[in-house]
Amino acid sequence: MSKKTEKILISKDVSISSETHEHALIGQEQIERSFLEAYRSGRLPHAWILAGNEGIGKAGFALRAARFLLAHPDHTDEKVKATQTLDVDSNDPSARRVNARAHTDLFFLESETDGEKKTKSGSIPVEDVRKMLGFFGSTAGEGGWKIAIIDPLDDLKSSAANALLKMLEEPPPRSLFLMISHNPGRLLPTIRSRCHMVRFKSLSDADMMTALVRVSETDDQKLLREAVRRGAGSVKRALTYLDAERMAMIHDIETTLERLPELDRKHLLAMADHFAKKDGAESFALFLETVDEWMASTCRKDAEQGHHRLGALADLWEKFTINSRMTDIYNLDRRPFFITMMNDLADAMKVARAS
Repeated sequence: MSKKTEKILISKDVSISSETHEHALIGQEQIERSFLEAYRSGRLPHAWILAGNEGIGKAGFALRAARFLLAHPDHTDEKVKATQTLDVDSNDPSARRVNARAHTDLFFLESETDGEKKTKSGSIPVEDVRKMLGFFGSTAGEGGWKIAIIDPLDDLKSSAANALLKMLEEPPPRSLFLMISHNPGRLLPTIRSRCHMVRFKSLSDADMMTALVRVSETDDQKLLREAVRRGAGSVKRALTYLDAERMAMIHDIETTLERLPELDRKHLLAMADHFAKKDGAESFALFLETVDEWMASTCRKDAEQGHHRLGALADLWEKFTINSRMTDIYNLDRRPFFITMMNDLADAMKVARAS
């Protein structure tokens, strides 16, 4: 007998095939149970803020919740009473339309994509919110719920947030807003006060390993354990560390940083040339991420030990953040930025070690 394909939902960008149940969600079972209890009671809040770090299941939960309500629009149905999860049969017609993003009663409001970089621009304009308001202004095509998934809520421009607020104040009957937030503290207090907020926890190492084993084609236990450690509770983040070539580059960058203030000039120039190439953007982004994490870790360890030797490094961290952002925004030459940054880091560590 053949087994069903499983998709572990981590975010809309990650759909991973394995085996057993369809669209499994790992590590957030209590939130599912709370949602089910609220639905069965007939007192389901109309607006939910799904708060927590990236890559821990917020978007996956939103899809599961939307799929379940659209497949089971009557909260008194016997199937709703009997179930303990938000699982829906993969052959259910409504579920199949949700999976294909083709359900007429489900609206996705997402951050715009930069066409050249193929990355999220970090903003949701008011025009898109108005389209969503028009969606809620029409009758449900299948006579049940109308649902919007906003991902992420943090990216709403101020005018868009205000337009959404009006809808949250007077929601249409049988409407549901599932809104993902990576930084709920930055949201408008007026929006937060009108929503039911649930906080998603970072996943345990055991849950992380379970997800990665299902996701990965590797049986390299060392690589899997390192991905779990570096993932810091986020499967989406951990997935980026399952690439052996990527990990080799991270180790190279970390080795260079750990040797500071010493610098291998020949190796430094080779790295700079690589980052400056047209296809070096991804490697450069990895360098920025690795340096940022190294600075944070180094400054934190210094403070925990009661030392105050790394003031120069802390100042440089702020400069690094600003300049890296400007390099990206204005598409500046990455080579001089990298060389200058490494020289500044070497100087800061030389001062720290001399004190």
